[in-house]
Amino acid sequence: MMLIGQFDSPFVRRVAIALDLYGMAFEHAPWSGFGDVDKIAAVNPLRRVPTLVMDDGVVLTDSGAILEILDDMVGPERALIVRTGPERREALRLMAFASGVADKGVALVYEKAFRDAPLDFWVARCSDQVNGSLALLEAARAGRTTPWLFGERLGHADIVLATMLRFIREALEGSVPLDGYPALNAHAVACEALPVFKARSQTFILTPPKGR
Repeated sequence: MMLIGQFDSPFVRRVAIALDLYGMAFEHAPWSGFGDVDKIAAVNPLRRVPTLVMDDGVVLTDSGAILEILDDMVGPERALIVRTGPERREALRLMAFASGVADKGVALVYEKAFRDAPLDFWVARCSDQVNGSLALLEAARAGRTTPWLFGERLGHADIVLATMLRFIREALEGSVPLDGYPALNAHAVACEALPVFKARSQTFILTPPKGR
């Protein structure tokens, strides 16, 4: 398999961490969604990361879809999310909010970096979405006393919370007041201390698109 994308993306990183935890070997192509867009386009017409090229040549995209397929490959006993029931529904709910925060963070990065005059109403809207969702996730994490969100075992929801928070901290440095989320910060610290997180780590550096 080959995973395309850089580890400063919370979406690429969550897939890489899951692959490692599942013991699935992969080649890493650290292509930028901007600087290497032509390379990505030759593999994925959506020009999107993460892109995972399977051993049989099938191309997958979208981190959520990729993880669903990987979970199916390893089976319910090893999957990093339960297959049915209330716990799965709650995990998917939290993952959706965390992924949404990361999406809005990306939108804010693009708005401020690639538009000569950022649209104030759009920046305000995205910022409200980020902060409101972080508050929801903070309450959800603070309400649990277990090492991880759903007990003693690290899961997909734990991973995306941590990869999202690091991205927001680095990509939107100074723009989002993260000090007000102690439970999320503690969760991220615990995740980042794990060898699998350290192995798939990259500081966010904005790479402008070609021609700008």
